[in-house]
Amino acid sequence: MPQRKWFVQRTNPEYIKYLSQSTGISPALAQILINRGIKTPESVKQFLSPDINHLIDPFDIKGIKEAVDILKDAIKDGRRILVHGDYDTDGLTATAIVVESLRSLGAELEYFIPDRFVDGYGFSNGGLQHALNTGTSLILTVDCGITSFDAIKKAKSKGITVIVTDHHEPKRDSSGVSILPEADVIVNPRLDPEAPVMSGAMVAFKLCEGLLGRGEARRLLDLAALGSIADIIPLVDECRIVVKEGLSLINSFERKGIKALAEVSGLRAGNINAGVLSFTLIPRINASGRIDHARDVIQLLLTDDYDEAVSIAERLHDLNLKRQRIEEDVLSQAMEDVQHRGYDFAIVCASEGWHEGVVGIVAARLVERFYRPAFVFNIDGDIAKGSARSIPPLDLYECISRCSDLLISFGGHKQAAGLKLPVDRLTEFEERINIIISEMLTDEDLIPTLTIDAAVRLKEVSFRLIQELQKLEPYGAGNPEPLLGTKALEVLNPRIVGNNHLKMLLKDNSVVMDAIGFDMAERFEMLQNGRIDAVYCPSINEWEGGRFLQLRLRTFRASEN
Repeated sequence: MPQRKWFVQRTNPEYIKYLSQSTGISPALAQILINRGIKTPESVKQFLSPDINHLIDPFDIKGIKEAVDILKDAIKDGRRILVHGDYDTDGLTATAIVVESLRSLGAELEYFIPDRFVDGYGFSNGGLQHALNTGTSLILTVDCGITSFDAIKKAKSKGITVIVTDHHEPKRDSSGVSILPEADVIVNPRLDPEAPVMSGAMVAFKLCEGLLGRGEARRLLDLAALGSIADIIPLVDECRIVVKEGLSLINSFERKGIKALAEVSGLRAGNINAGVLSFTLIPRINASGRIDHARDVIQLLLTDDYDEAVSIAERLHDLNLKRQRIEEDVLSQAMEDVQHRGYDFAIVCASEGWHEGVVGIVAARLVERFYRPAFVFNIDGDIAKGSARSIPPLDLYECISRCSDLLISFGGHKQAAGLKLPVDRLTEFEERINIIISEMLTDEDLIPTLTIDAAVRLKEVSFRLIQELQKLEPYGAGNPEPLLGTKALEVLNPRIVGNNHLKMLLKDNSVVMDAIGFDMAERFEMLQNGRIDAVYCPSINEWEGGRFLQLRLRTFRASEN
């Protein structure tokens, strides 16, 4: 990645003092909360103590009352319901939420998870045919459907009731007005500018909260949290409450499937946070939909048979290992292509034989490496099908929308999208997307920024501060782990330890503190100056029965003085 510029967020010192004194928190925590837009004593209280009772009423979300009424009538009348999900973690957890809820109400139902390689994304002919084959009279989509115009129209022509629940961007006309499918009811927070940002699993949870009541629906928060973390939804407002409560359920291991998958991943109850899930359970769940079929995940999440859960979890673990090998192979080829062809405002890579299930991850890895929006396509005959990932300043969905005349189909969000186009349009697409992005970004936007929450001296880093910072959890999108910065630290006893890590003591006046930089051994020479400016996360390290403060280095540079 290009050299990052450091940006220290600053606020009026008098306001920091006011918020600190009025809430009883440290000035450093006050600064961090202000950075996150939490600027009043009341909002500080709500953020630091998220309460399930502060969740919005599900019936305040447009379409939920109508959907609940239709579903209750369908259950009473014994109509067969098809729950149509998606093959990623968000879509799978959303499916499990709805299936568990409807079964508890006595519904006669089936669920359908599309095959990435046969059916493609979303509600399409495969899902419709399954509905017709099973005598379905009501289709409920979760985490998909908002752009499934043809399949919904065909379903309606067969007399099937269709409820769409989704959180993806709708198609819009040239003036920005939403173009919607002809479903009986649509529930999508994207259609309401006042609604909070939600994952597909959260939308499913709100629907089931309306069906069951908050008390009964509470048991589903583990699945809603898992889907929200997987889809990188900002952990603020409604989502923060859902994930906070859901993590407690996940750590209880009450759900047999989560317990089995966690144990296969080497995790223990009580130590699982959002970051841990992103590197353990979520990749294993996603692996099934990336390189195989994901239907077993629903059984994993719903079963009460622990032995069955372990069997499925072990299969997902093996699939994830296979996915990693495939991903590394495609990434290596894509990197060679980029280095050979170069890039402009965007990276566009395409090749035959690239596994469709990993092109999205490879696009994300290219963004991480080059800090450019990346589009990675697999070519199959005369069709190029791919995934795209963006950098924070760029609305990827808007960019792709402006190229829609070149595409067969597309969908997604500001930061991630999927798209399909004829191979003979690839060159034109690459040229057009670069022009569009050049118009939307400045040169400054193409320089990655490391945002530092507060500049502090080491004397301010204490056990009390770290305990305060823990109240900010869960960390994730929209609420990253706080980064502190300190200039002109004296480096004492620097050394390489373990597998490629840096270890040292850092001195600031009379305060000396332990510091570790994971995977930073190649930067050892930068310490020879004797003084560094450091960006870090303060932590408590427990070792041989003792507890001591430790700085986990995020980055550092040689001090200028």
